[in-house]
Amino acid sequence: MDELLSAAAEPVPEPAQPRRLAIIGAGPVGLVLALQAQRRLPQLQITVYDALPAEHDVSADARTLALAQGSVQDLTRLGLWPQIAAQAAPILAVHVSQQQPALLDLLPLPGRRPGGEPELLIRAEQEGLAQLGAVASYGAIVAPLRAAWLDACAQEPQRLAARWGTKVSAVVPRADGVEIDAGIVESHDLAVIAEGGVFADQSRKAVHHDYRQTAWVGSVFVDGGEPGVAYERFTPQGPAALLPLPPKDGRARAALVWCVDADDDPVRELNDTQRLAVLQHVLPARVGKLVGISALKAFPLGLNAERSLVQGRTVRIGNAAQTLHPVGGQGLNLGLRDAQALLAALARHADIDQALARVAWQRAPDRWAMIAATDFLARSFTWPLPGLNTLRGAGLSLLQGLPMVKSQIARRMMFGSR
Repeated sequence: MDELLSAAAEPVPEPAQPRRLAIIGAGPVGLVLALQAQRRLPQLQITVYDALPAEHDVSADARTLALAQGSVQDLTRLGLWPQIAAQAAPILAVHVSQQQPALLDLLPLPGRRPGGEPELLIRAEQEGLAQLGAVASYGAIVAPLRAAWLDACAQEPQRLAARWGTKVSAVVPRADGVEIDAGIVESHDLAVIAEGGVFADQSRKAVHHDYRQTAWVGSVFVDGGEPGVAYERFTPQGPAALLPLPPKDGRARAALVWCVDADDDPVRELNDTQRLAVLQHVLPARVGKLVGISALKAFPLGLNAERSLVQGRTVRIGNAAQTLHPVGGQGLNLGLRDAQALLAALARHADIDQALARVAWQRAPDRWAMIAATDFLARSFTWPLPGLNTLRGAGLSLLQGLPMVKSQIARRMMFGSR
């Protein structure tokens, strides 16, 4: 009895203080991270900072994003995919081809039709899937994510916060966390920077290369062709891509990313009629007839990457960690995989530093494999090496003739290394 009374008299330890997570940037990567952390990590207090004001209509942002099927699954788990899918176009197949160098006709390659161009064709049905991914506008993806976060904040105002219209001017490391300077200084145990921007606006990171290429971005109207196909075309100037978009006014259309030499730009001085004619010549005949083109915007292209996602108690994900060449369209998908790895590590380890060490180690293979692949392809268009185009085309034809390898590549592009 004395022992029981003595134990009852001892002070009860206070519960551990909840951890505070700051997410800087309310784009798709930051908001997916916030929403999934809210569900999976109830011990976290989460604040999302974003420079855009609350009244900003993000739904009007027409920038095009390509979602791999793994990213679609992330949005499905949040219950938001049906709303996004209503404004998205599925990717049913991916066709990669190259304007054929004459030398390739001399090579007896499997997978290439006699007299045909080198190509690689991956179909969703061959992978046992309804789709390989989807294409939607930035606004169609971010608007429902933003609304869902505001709903979550309204339900748990003591734990969750949305700091719209709040620009973060500094993230200052401390021994046991970080300080966020957003007009007033606030302390957090962990800061995730998910606000990357485009290559031309970024400060130089540890791994940096200017490709001296320009991406002309817009959309085209198409007559004919196979619905739901994403096209990637290797040309002497650089890659050109068409991604399926939802029809507009009953007309089929596709998003365009047209990469060319920045120092000898063949697109800038052309009018719309000339651009359509050149594109029709550049792209394979199977895309159909191009019958209209939107105004195009130009963006400089380069590689800008951190060596690690983790620096102390600060984690960079998405474009804040790695800005890639658009060949392959993997930037957003890589960022969402960064977010998933961080969530899994925080759920597994009570110690934040152990969790972050796991993230840095676990994400390295997937990050650097994608960085190396896109960097190699982007640089290869600038190398004046005889026969390089022939080798690239031969590689496409070989892959087309190796179904098992082709399927492995398709799975890696859809789901990465998770």
